[in-house]
Amino acid sequence: MRLWKEFYKGIINQNPILRLVLGTCPTLAVTTSAINGLAMGVAVTFVLLGSNIVVSLIRKAVPDKVRIPVFIVVIASFVTAVDLFMAGFFYELHKVLGIFIPLIVVNCIILARAESFASKNNVLYSIFDALGMGIGYMCALIVMGSIREFFGNGTVFGIDVLQRFGYQNLLIMILPPGAFIVLGLMIGLLNLVSLKMAHK
Repeated sequence: MRLWKEFYKGIINQNPILRLVLGTCPTLAVTTSAINGLAMGVAVTFVLLGSNIVVSLIRKAVPDKVRIPVFIVVIASFVTAVDLFMAGFFYELHKVLGIFIPLIVVNCIILARAESFASKNNVLYSIFDALGMGIGYMCALIVMGSIREFFGNGTVFGIDVLQRFGYQNLLIMILPPGAFIVLGLMIGLLNLVSLKMAHK
C-alpha cells in the first residue's frame, strides 16, 4: 500500500512542477512542443530512477560530509549517458533541447529526491518514488507542451490539427510569455480542482 502511495504522490499531490514548482527553468524553456516535453520528461525520469537506485544502495556507505558531492557525481553519470544516447540516436531532438540535457545534473527535483528520500529509504521505495515523481514531471511537461504547440502552431506532436482550417498561429504561446501563462493556468486549475475535491 505504501509503495503505491509513494508512486501516486508525485503525480498529483507532490507534482514537481504543478505543486512543488521545481525545475521551472527547463520546463519553461523546452515545452514549445509536446515532443520536446516528452523527451525531456523521459530523460529526467531515467536519471531520477537511476540516481535514486544507486543513492539508495550506497546510502549507508557514504559519509554525511561528502554525500552531496557523491550524489551529484552519481546524477552526472546518468545525465552523461542520456546526453550521449540522445546525441547518437536522436540528434535533431538533442539539438533542440540543447544545454537543458546537461543541466539535468543540477535539476533540483533529482537532487531533492536523492537527498530527502533515496538516501533514507530502501531501493524498492526509492524506485516507486522516482517513477511517481518522474511520470508526474513528464505528464506536466507533455500537457504544457501540447497546449503551447496547439495554440502556437496549430499542431500536436507535429500533427496538423488547426492549420487545415486556416488557423492563425498565436505566436505568444511558443514564446517565453506563453510558457508563464500556461504554467500559471495549469497550477491555478489544479489548485481549484483540489479545493473543490477537499470540500466534498
